[in-house]
Amino acid sequence: MRKMAQNIFFDIGIIVIISTLLAFIARMLKQPLIPAYVIAGIILGPYLGFITNLDIISNLSEIGIAFLLFIVGLEIDIKKLKDVGLVASLGGIIQIISVFGVAYLASVYMGFVPAESAYLGLIIALSSTMVVVKLLSDKREVDTLHGRIIIGILLMQDIFAILALSILSQSTFSAAALASALLKGIFVIIVSLAAGKFVLPEVFKFAASSTELLFITSIAVAFIFSIFAGYMGFSIAVGAFIAGIILNVPYNIEIIGKIKPLRDFFSVLFFVSLGMQLSLSSLNYILIPLIIFTLLVVIFKPIVVMAICSLFGYSSKTSFMSSISIGQVSEFSLILAAQGLALGIISQSTFSMTILLSVATIVLTTYCISYSGGIYRNISPILSVFGRMNNKSKSLEYIPKEMKNFVLLCGYNRIGYSIVKRLREMKKSIIVIDYNPATIRKLISEKIPCLYGDVNDSEVLERVNMKSASMVISTVPDKGDSLFLLHSAKKSGYKATIFVTASQIDEALELYDAGADYVILPHFLGGEHVSLILEKFGSDLRKIITNRIKHLEELQNRRVLGHEHPIHTK
Repeated sequence: MRKMAQNIFFDIGIIVIISTLLAFIARMLKQPLIPAYVIAGIILGPYLGFITNLDIISNLSEIGIAFLLFIVGLEIDIKKLKDVGLVASLGGIIQIISVFGVAYLASVYMGFVPAESAYLGLIIALSSTMVVVKLLSDKREVDTLHGRIIIGILLMQDIFAILALSILSQSTFSAAALASALLKGIFVIIVSLAAGKFVLPEVFKFAASSTELLFITSIAVAFIFSIFAGYMGFSIAVGAFIAGIILNVPYNIEIIGKIKPLRDFFSVLFFVSLGMQLSLSSLNYILIPLIIFTLLVVIFKPIVVMAICSLFGYSSKTSFMSSISIGQVSEFSLILAAQGLALGIISQSTFSMTILLSVATIVLTTYCISYSGGIYRNISPILSVFGRMNNKSKSLEYIPKEMKNFVLLCGYNRIGYSIVKRLREMKKSIIVIDYNPATIRKLISEKIPCLYGDVNDSEVLERVNMKSASMVISTVPDKGDSLFLLHSAKKSGYKATIFVTASQIDEALELYDAGADYVILPHFLGGEHVSLILEKFGSDLRKIITNRIKHLEELQNRRVLGHEHPIHTK
């Protein structure tokens, strides 16, 4: 027993050391970290024989998936998904069915038997919640419009995957198996909601008195619901995800902060374990299917999602940013493949192909999401066909005729809300460009001139007649979008003042070199605002409380209007 514990410790230690070294190299080369972890798995895997406890590492990586989905559940406010509920639910179903159908037919055409083709269709139709949410979280895009659309679609896929796993665990499909899976799922949800409403708030009210007790209670809740879900026939990751969603307590931000290091550690093991499972012994037999399935995952599936988003009225940029994120297979796909192998439905070579497909598509997605802004700008002319599919965008504008000497504001949420409020107090004419249709509808209802579109769309800038603007202010923090705006202004001969926004000092300096008159750095402005408050009020508690009350009222107004997302996500 002691020797086994030493071996496990040795294996995990080697994994962490090699992964860290490769992560340093990746960071120095300005590359994403996930491919570095996969490469670490390939180096340490069965080919070189450094790691022998593959089953233990795989089990630990499954814990990582559970912790990640637990945190995803904590961070998700279901109410925020209501604005994208239709595209997430109906659009998600359309995506699953269409991708499954094409993948199934392609599998049959390549010679796979129908049952195996059905598994492959499901494997290709699903995308990875774990990978996508991690990458969006790293880019701070979870709460953007396309982030919410992606998460909504992924939730629909996960629900579908849970049902599929429950049904396919039977040797034969039957209506009884489907009904049983549905009833079990409903039972799990009812029990979870009841616990979240009547039990957990009181438990955490007491646990919050101790930092250590709060941490261990959170872990215990994740394990309780994971075990419960596993007992009911579902994945432990699903149970952890449900635990995060129903943990509607005021301390969820503190909980997230304490559990994230555990998630990061175990998720490294997950990506390393993917590399370890690679087997190239049957590559000659699976190479052609692997290439075809990879193209279906990284090209066809995003095209389907982009078409769906466009038909639901979203701009080409939102549609693209939503679609590019799902070009990989899911962790549920790996579970499905393992289940099919255990039941004798899929072969060992097909299982190996699934692992290769997972590694290849996850690595590709890492780069696609990391450089999504640049990719969009390079191919945006090609994406105009999806803009023509969007027949709703024409109704999402309100621009009175012959507007001149107006302030053109690009991006309304967050910073833009305060700017519009102050400009209206100053009796200035305004035109707002924003690519959130809900925001534009709200502005139209308030009779504020606005247009639905992207700041990096030259047709949108021509539509608002930027030459007639007395000032342009962009609150969009994307450097590429800001450079496009500055280049368009220079190209059109626009001479008035241009404000743009940056998130990093180096980006701000580059934008100044490109001709920006002023670069907004939100974190700098926040510090300056606090310093002004200190200068104005000093240590006068009464004045600070008065200012606090006004600030709270402003935050509540923004929250009701949907103009700003609260710091606490529940």
